[in-house]
Amino acid sequence: MKELITHLRKAFDHRVRLGVMSMLMVTDWVDFTHLRDNLEISDGNLASHLKALDKEGYLELRKQFIGRKPNTSYRVTDKGRIAFLDHLAYLEKIINLQKEDEE
Repeated sequence: MKELITHLRKAFDHRVRLGVMSMLMVTDWVDFTHLRDNLEISDGNLASHLKALDKEGYLELRKQFIGRKPNTSYRVTDKGRIAFLDHLAYLEKIINLQKEDEE
């Protein structure tokens, strides 16, 4: 079991980062406001989690203007997609091992 836990990605330890990655995995680009509103967190909290994911190379960002308003959107990189799917696979293995132990 300990070996499985070591394969979990520390970058995805927090629920906000799990939420961000989950949203980005099913959508091409998601803007900051949409992420913030759907995750129901503050601007600063979201910004710090996005920065952590970006530092790992898991996100790509796009800055543009919509009308006269600045808009920042994010999407998952190939590296981020692989890392997140790998993380989910190990979580699933842990769950399945627990089920087997209970049977």
